[in-house]
Amino acid sequence: MAWLLRETFEPQQLTASSIFDSSEPNQAVIEVGPRTNFSTAFSTNATSICTFVGLDKVTRLEPSRRYLLTSTRPLTGEEKAAFAAMVHDRMTEEVYAGPLPTFKVAAVPAPVFQVAVMEKGRAALEAINEEMGLAFDDWDLDYYTKLFQDMGRDPTNVELFDIAQSNSEHSRHWFFKGDLVIDGDKKPHNLMQIVTEPLNARPSNNSVVAFKDNSSAIRGFEVKPMLPLNPGGPSALGPQKRDWDLLLTAETHNFPCAVAPYPGAETGAGGRMRDTHATGTGSIMGAGTAGYCVGNLLLDGQTLPHEDPNFVYPDNLAPPTQILIDA
Repeated sequence: MAWLLRETFEPQQLTASSIFDSSEPNQAVIEVGPRTNFSTAFSTNATSICTFVGLDKVTRLEPSRRYLLTSTRPLTGEEKAAFAAMVHDRMTEEVYAGPLPTFKVAAVPAPVFQVAVMEKGRAALEAINEEMGLAFDDWDLDYYTKLFQDMGRDPTNVELFDIAQSNSEHSRHWFFKGDLVIDGDKKPHNLMQIVTEPLNARPSNNSVVAFKDNSSAIRGFEVKPMLPLNPGGPSALGPQKRDWDLLLTAETHNFPCAVAPYPGAETGAGGRMRDTHATGTGSIMGAGTAGYCVGNLLLDGQTLPHEDPNFVYPDNLAPPTQILIDA
């Protein structure tokens, strides 16, 4: 196990105990890491490697981060909590009160149960929708009631939770094709028709891929990039003729960035890369930009006229300054 964890060129960096000595009254150790009730992708890969080399007793392996804080006086609990809040993602990580002796938690998985749609109809879905916060609207409630009645069985709470995520606006963008009603006046075009109007006006322009893949592409030109002369193996690079198109994509990550700015921005960037690479037969990542629209910054000594100093942001959301700094 030590051989597996030891750094190749600095093996002495692996020690059996922490190198931090927090015995001094003006020192404190803050440790943060993955939530104990959720195994990470890192652990999945690490335990697979352990199993492959014969360490089949290892069932979970996680990295944590430890910070040694030195101050002119003992830190208060509130000060330690404030520092910990800055260095961990509260969505996927937690603060460890001390070295973890085990990953076992007292929490018991919630039971799987059936929702009595066959007996109570839509009323059963309305009750579980309120209880679990599934955000089903009237159309959803009618649709899923009929769906399971036609199937002749009751759904489980797990199925309904999965449906709420899979068919959410975030995943499906239902609203883009919904009727657009402003102040009681139904507009002639929905959002999707408005977005596609420029392309429909000039369909034979330079569009190559539009509204039918993970990203859009416009006609490019012949280029001579430096590419491997022998793809698939060690090779020198050389200029080669290619006819490449230009690809563009956009990704919105409002809620993740509001809750945990840096990890939210990470997944947003990953989404942009995924979408471009999954378009057509693939792509090469060129550049990316990010923009954020936030509320009152209230910077020290630089309060702007339009900012409201009395506005209080919810505790479960990051303040605007943290979003701009971290994300």
